[in-house]
Amino acid sequence: MLLKNNYLYSLILLATITIIACKKEVNERTAPEFKATAIDANGGDWETVLLTNSSEVSIPAPDAVNSSAYQAEMTQIAQLQGNLSYNDKKIINTWKSSGMVKWNEMARALVAKYNLPPEANPDGTYPAPSAANPGAYPKFPFANPPYASRAYAYVSTALYDALVACWKYKFQYNRKAPSVNDSRIKALETLQTDLPSYPSEDAVVAQVNYRLLKVFFPLDSVQLLQMATEQKKAKLLSGAASATDIAAGDAIANYVATKALARTKTDGMSLAAGNPTLWAELESKAVARGATTPWKSLEIPVRPAMLPLFGNVKMWNISSEQRDSLRPPPPPPVGSVQFLTALNEVKHYATHPSGETWRIAMYWSDGVGTYTPPGHWNEIACNLLAKYPLNELRIARMLSLINMAMADAGICCWDTKTYYYYPRPSQMDGSIKTIGLPNFPSYTSGHATFSGAASTVLGYLFPQDQAQLEAMAAEATISRVYGGIHYRFDSEVGLACGKQIGSFAVKRAQADGAN
Repeated sequence: MLLKNNYLYSLILLATITIIACKKEVNERTAPEFKATAIDANGGDWETVLLTNSSEVSIPAPDAVNSSAYQAEMTQIAQLQGNLSYNDKKIINTWKSSGMVKWNEMARALVAKYNLPPEANPDGTYPAPSAANPGAYPKFPFANPPYASRAYAYVSTALYDALVACWKYKFQYNRKAPSVNDSRIKALETLQTDLPSYPSEDAVVAQVNYRLLKVFFPLDSVQLLQMATEQKKAKLLSGAASATDIAAGDAIANYVATKALARTKTDGMSLAAGNPTLWAELESKAVARGATTPWKSLEIPVRPAMLPLFGNVKMWNISSEQRDSLRPPPPPPVGSVQFLTALNEVKHYATHPSGETWRIAMYWSDGVGTYTPPGHWNEIACNLLAKYPLNELRIARMLSLINMAMADAGICCWDTKTYYYYPRPSQMDGSIKTIGLPNFPSYTSGHATFSGAASTVLGYLFPQDQAQLEAMAAEATISRVYGGIHYRFDSEVGLACGKQIGSFAVKRAQADGAN
């Protein structure tokens, strides 16, 4: 009864929440509405990431369909369906397709909204966003690529684990949807009728996203709560789930979300920004390794490097020892023939852009005010669902695998950047004009490393599209040369390293029981 009452409270709360629209729209190609056909009845046996296994989460057995308690729930839904408002019908229509995709779009929109570097103080220093006071300037967070890759990974991994647990109990208890169990209730959306409704996968998706995204983007908590509550209400009104189906999904989601948030407190992200002493130490170590011209910020006033110690954050599929073994060899010495050849190539594209090179540079720029390169690959992944309509569990697996790979790729790339402290082309030749100027060392390219990791994982999951995905990664890689931001060796080495990192996620996928 407590689970049911908690959900009914959330329905009341929905009526009192004011919609706060996300200020930054994301212009993208969204996947069409679809309903998956495969149910993956063995999904509860798949290997988890944060959980020991799906049995770690415990929920009570549901009431029998002929019990008075369940029949009271059915009567409630029938009465609600008899009095649907215009807004009720609107939210049913909004949520009739994949909630996983809609929430992924929301996460990308929030990243774009907060991907804004702070302006300098009058004294030439730069303020830092504070999670303890997120509304003060600069607003928290600054959702740069490292921050974004970490957020995408935590959200998608928690969703995957929670849905594996959800699938375990679905097929353990096998209680079907209200519209299947009671003739008084209409199915107001197309259901997978063989997929049990207890616990509700939509409640899991809504609650995990709400719990995690409100931590990563605290100023949008009200909007996120409304979105989660609307999704749950839509499933109740449409006959897809009862109040206790939804409450059981909430219970699973809350358990996994709490475990994911505990990991965020110990993964080392709080130390990623460093301090002036550590910044100087990083540069001096690079000089000792042979850096003759260390990277310098070209911003005025000089801005500290973006999260220079992000390379020490805990990874998902790779140990710190493996990170060190994956670190690429040194870049060409500044002034060498190989260096000058690469620098001249960057200058050529900067001074003689063609329509095609400019198009490619802009399409993959993913700079300030966008959902970042990891977000771009999340969009690509979701768009694949137009061809391959997966169920929510399969979508969660896909997104967790690519986002763990990209988070690890970002960590390894930032480790390489601060290890070598290599100067960017525009630092070495001030005449080179760029489409943007990321405030951190050049070698290796983050875009290329993220793209190599994501394309490797997606190519494994969708082998029919592997060649196209590899071509996209190659285009993303060369785009940074066309944009005046990276030398060719930054990009090519980054792509190769990203592919190696993606292979660790592929090995996880090969062993997780889903094939």
